[in-house]
Amino acid sequence: MNQERLDFLLELLQTPSPSSMEMEIQKRWIKEMKPFADEIKTDHAGNAIAVLNPEADFKILLAGHCDEIALVVNRIDDHGFLHFDKMGGINPKAAVGMKVTVLGYGKTLTGVIGVNAQHHGGLKGDFSLEDLFIDCGAKSKQEMEEFVQIGDLAVYKREPEVMMDRYISGRGLDNRTGQFIVGEVLRELSGKDLNVGVYAASTVNEETNMGGAFFAAAGIEPTMAIACDVTFATDYPGVNKNKHGDVRLDGGPVLAKGAPINRKINQLLETTAKSLSMDVQYELTPRMTGTDADKMRLTGKGVPVSLVSLPLRYMHSPVETVSIEDIKEEVELLVEMIANLKGTESLNPLDD
Repeated sequence: MNQERLDFLLELLQTPSPSSMEMEIQKRWIKEMKPFADEIKTDHAGNAIAVLNPEADFKILLAGHCDEIALVVNRIDDHGFLHFDKMGGINPKAAVGMKVTVLGYGKTLTGVIGVNAQHHGGLKGDFSLEDLFIDCGAKSKQEMEEFVQIGDLAVYKREPEVMMDRYISGRGLDNRTGQFIVGEVLRELSGKDLNVGVYAASTVNEETNMGGAFFAAAGIEPTMAIACDVTFATDYPGVNKNKHGDVRLDGGPVLAKGAPINRKINQLLETTAKSLSMDVQYELTPRMTGTDADKMRLTGKGVPVSLVSLPLRYMHSPVETVSIEDIKEEVELLVEMIANLKGTESLNPLDD
């Protein structure tokens, strides 16, 4: 990945995009995609969709969600401290002692998630979000209400880091890396003579309700759809590989196997990976994938779906970590597969 592309990814990672408030990151992504897309579409859900070859009958939808987990203010106490609930899968233990950016209606503020000193008893092992609070330095409820109201959102104040020139660590790599990947696939396919239409969708709300993916697929009516998300890497201390599988950073893209996944799409991906001499890894999704694929699959008359995931350490923490090489390989895999589609492929598993 050259420095220009890495800088764009890091810019996305520094842009707050809590679920339900993805507007700023979508506008930045659209600006980046415009020179390469034949058209840009948006919808009332807030999705941003870059399109190549829109006249093609065979349409492939690539979905990478741009929203990140967040905190949502549910009470301002008399002393100006903010109490909060979760917007997505917040881990209370990962939140303790973190700095946050509060996206107030009147002003963006820096705050800290306070914690009772160990000298005063500390936090007990079974604490919850209700035991935590945000201190922005306000002295009263009246002062805080000049800037923040109920329902305002906050994200961890955490800059992305490049480690050893091979890994990226930060908040919200789930799944702004996916947003980046679908855009890079479209960018690299731009100018090629394609037999299919390509719809790269930066979807919204995956961390809370997956509504963005549903509306994107319902509007596009794709022939096939691939969710580009992250999955649990298990290559660090303390993870039970017998229970959670063996998924490694630098091990290549991860293909899902299970009831929701269309086997013919996976065969296309596997054949492509073999032609590139590229390793792939696998995860099991027996019933549901827990990603945008689940909602896309159930739109219209039913959409054949697959899931290609990026291995990620420390899911839903402020220090999520991925491999730059895995990102490059996932982009390469999808570009090569799509470029070689004839547009006449049957995805019916009963067809020979």
